[in-house]
Amino acid sequence: MENDSAIYRLLKVVAFLCVICALLATTSRSQDGAWQRDLADWRAQHAVELQKPDGWLALVGLEWLKPGDNSFGSAADNKIHLPIGAPRHLGVLHLEGTVVSLRSPSGGFPEGFLIDGKPAAPQALHIDSDSDKNDPRLTIGTLTMYVISRGERFGLRIKDSKSMALSSFHGLRWYPPNARYRVTARWIPYNPPKSTTLATLIGTSYSQPVPGAAEFMLAGKTYRLEPVLEDPAEAKLFFIIRDTTSTSTTYGACRFLYTGFPDHGLPQPGKLVLDFNQLENPPCAYTPYATCPLPPPGNRLPIPIPVGEKGYHD
Repeated sequence: MENDSAIYRLLKVVAFLCVICALLATTSRSQDGAWQRDLADWRAQHAVELQKPDGWLALVGLEWLKPGDNSFGSAADNKIHLPIGAPRHLGVLHLEGTVVSLRSPSGGFPEGFLIDGKPAAPQALHIDSDSDKNDPRLTIGTLTMYVISRGERFGLRIKDSKSMALSSFHGLRWYPPNARYRVTARWIPYNPPKSTTLATLIGTSYSQPVPGAAEFMLAGKTYRLEPVLEDPAEAKLFFIIRDTTSTSTTYGACRFLYTGFPDHGLPQPGKLVLDFNQLENPPCAYTPYATCPLPPPGNRLPIPIPVGEKGYHD
């Protein structure tokens, strides 16, 4: 009887453990399903952003300004030639030192030419260094233009909502989702934060703040990546990464990964989720007219990260 009772108790324990395992497995499958749905939504939104009328697929030109007058329009006598269908003479961008002023052509600004939604008028244009978010938008018809600053150079960026790249968009290519590449990293703050100089594909460079480092393990080895704060007003970290897939299946220069802040904020040690399944191509993967930062030496991983976005062009 005692043996029977012991066996009965053992069976009850085994049955209880089986129930617990089943519940854990169900929970794990549920979480995995939710993660994959979130990842699919993120991928779809990424494609939507690229296809916006002023998104990266709309970028059709980048013309560097020379000191003095830089006339722009579709006529052959302009220094900057706009796509056919644009007004023959749209305006003049005058570069003097670090100031770019918009001036009217001899016949005045054409009807429908707007600056941030208002009729165009002669003015000095506000230009942030190495950030285009707040630069005035010049629009007419299907075109959106703005002046950018890269190092000591100034250029006119031209986007067309009817660009060939938009009309021929054939979708993005992705690796299959792989939860092994969704890792929890240890956040190591830099107090005070340091800065790094990022080189770009066009040969310029600029400085960005580095608030700390994310240390994580893959395949039993420890790696460390440093993000930059691209916009101090946003709670977002920006990782510029290169891995060994860049020689074959992914864009050769780098890929980008954006994350939120660590669980205890930037100044304190904590944890940070790095989901490499959300690695995305830089704008330069879609258009030759983008200016993209290159990864700092420490962010060039000696291993493949076979998840995230693949190269756009074969």
